[in-house]
Amino acid sequence: MSTALSDRTADLPGLLPRHLAIAILVAVATLFASNHVAARLAFDEGTGLLLAVLVRSATALAVLVVLFLWQRKRFTFPAGAGRWQLLAGLMVAIQSLCLYAAVARIPVVVALLLMNTFPIQLALLTWALGGPRPTLRAALIMTAILVGLVVVLDIPAWLAAPEALGPEWLPGIAFGLGAAAAFSVALWTTEHHLGEVGSTLRSLLTMLTVLVLMIVAGVLQLVPGGMALPASPAGWGALAALALLYSVAFSVLFISVPRLEMARNAPVMNVEPVASLLLGYLVLGQMLSGTQLVGGAIVLGGIVALSLSPR
Repeated sequence: MSTALSDRTADLPGLLPRHLAIAILVAVATLFASNHVAARLAFDEGTGLLLAVLVRSATALAVLVVLFLWQRKRFTFPAGAGRWQLLAGLMVAIQSLCLYAAVARIPVVVALLLMNTFPIQLALLTWALGGPRPTLRAALIMTAILVGLVVVLDIPAWLAAPEALGPEWLPGIAFGLGAAAAFSVALWTTEHHLGEVGSTLRSLLTMLTVLVLMIVAGVLQLVPGGMALPASPAGWGALAALALLYSVAFSVLFISVPRLEMARNAPVMNVEPVASLLLGYLVLGQMLSGTQLVGGAIVLGGIVALSLSPR
């Protein structure tokens, strides 16, 4: 019966066959993971945090402008949505800075696992703001994810000997969780207050807000060394790569999403931490211990299970 249902779904007008949709999502997730590995390479070569986000945002904004014109969208903006759009852009800017700050301090896969706790934070935020309470099943899955995080972050070892993991470990964890928190606020804002804004226009305005905020932060020198240029050709190459990889992934996902049946296939995107684990080892020499890998598997499995929950 499931095979017949799958066949009928693949035959729906406009939808890609499921195997092709999954292949595209895996490729997109790998490109996003590659963007973060390139960011770590750029930071290791002296690239400033603000500069990295600025270059990435400018490139993505250029892509969105092209898509906006290509799709012949109209610039129609509902009254009263302006402040919520500004909040969403601010949260995405904070999320971008925090995630890159985490990537610069801890292994890429750990930073992405922390970032991928946003479904937990979104569920709790929604509940706190009057939405439905998480079901018992969801609560149990969230607890399992948190247990997995304790393992992958090697919290017992850090408590026993904080110096063993280096001075950047705790700030890296805080930045990773901060990125998830900011992203959950952005998602909540989008869902509850920006539903009437077209997706292309909403994304364009969000990226424009991020770009403007990075420029202002750079001019005011709010982040020490935030606009530092790469110190080597390798750094410049990594900076260009992170912008290109992100923009290609964003463009492919944005153009293809109407045909990917995301309600069914979105959990495939959780392959990003797995791709970052492999790329982090091959490119950066970063490797987790066996115990941390088990914890990562628990976190990833919990995230997939949570994304498949009816609520």
